[in-house]
Amino acid sequence: MAAPIYPPKPKPGDAVAVVSPSRGLPGEVPLPYELGLRRLRDGFGLKPVEYPTTRTMGASAQARAADINAAFADPQIKAVIASVGGSDQITVLRHLDRDLIRANPKPFFGYSDNTNLVVFLCSLGVVSFHGGMVMTQYGRPGVMHPMTEESLRAALFSSGEFELQPAATFGEVIGSWQDPKTFDVEPQMEPASGWTWHNAHRAVEGTGWGGDLEIVSWLLMADLAGRQVDMYSGGVLFLETGDSMPSAEEVYVIMRSMGERGLLEKFSALLMGRPKTWSRHRTLDAGQKAQFREAQREAVSRALAEYAPQVVAVFDVDLGHTDPQVVIPCGGRIRVDGLERRVFVTY
Repeated sequence: MAAPIYPPKPKPGDAVAVVSPSRGLPGEVPLPYELGLRRLRDGFGLKPVEYPTTRTMGASAQARAADINAAFADPQIKAVIASVGGSDQITVLRHLDRDLIRANPKPFFGYSDNTNLVVFLCSLGVVSFHGGMVMTQYGRPGVMHPMTEESLRAALFSSGEFELQPAATFGEVIGSWQDPKTFDVEPQMEPASGWTWHNAHRAVEGTGWGGDLEIVSWLLMADLAGRQVDMYSGGVLFLETGDSMPSAEEVYVIMRSMGERGLLEKFSALLMGRPKTWSRHRTLDAGQKAQFREAQREAVSRALAEYAPQVVAVFDVDLGHTDPQVVIPCGGRIRVDGLERRVFVTY
């Protein structure tokens, strides 16, 4: 397999595209979006450039794809950043110009429903970056989380190996984006228990691949993941569950299907994101949250035991919908050292 293409990185002063491949939520909820744009300009020294559907709710898949194609085609644009997630980005993929995008590789940042684009770019041989959306990470109330900011700066501006660290505290409760007072204080945080290791008796290194578990399952179902099973051999799978808070049984069933496809056994390691146990539509108490997290860990462990018993796994990595968030390179190198209990990604 050809070596992955790490796109050239932007520099302070460069223009970056801000797009809404999933949902034009900035048009309806501008406060976190405008805050995120200010931080991109003032904190990171970048020049955000909006595209026609960035603030347009209900934009067609063709129109959203046109924005993405235009952003990759424009030589003045040095990176592409998603504003927020959604639920139907899979419908955009068929309208993307694969040859144009492959010929003009640029760093793309996004997660959740943007797993579609992250995996799409990886299928073209271009390293993409799971994490770092305008409304969520850049638009965090109060201040950007230092761990998130450090990872984003490294992924945006530098190349080479970056060590991930377990967070001391984490948050998942989001105040109302319509209320200006939400942005006066930092989000509520709680103690984090650190990483949980499984099969930590060796060190492995491979190509990262994955994203939001449900989006990955949709891509596999639609045959849009872009690779034959053998091409995942030796890779490092990374997965996380988001706002829909799938049950442990749902998580197991998805991973069982990946196992039946012969996919799980190909990977050498798994980084499993910290589960989201809060949403605007579902609230759990402390005991229920702990039970939810443990049940998900057991479901994943069960699937690994049945289909990939050799895999080194790390649970509760801050790579998903919780705060802070670290950026994971899809298509890039990841080193998981079980002996030293350390994880490195190459940006």
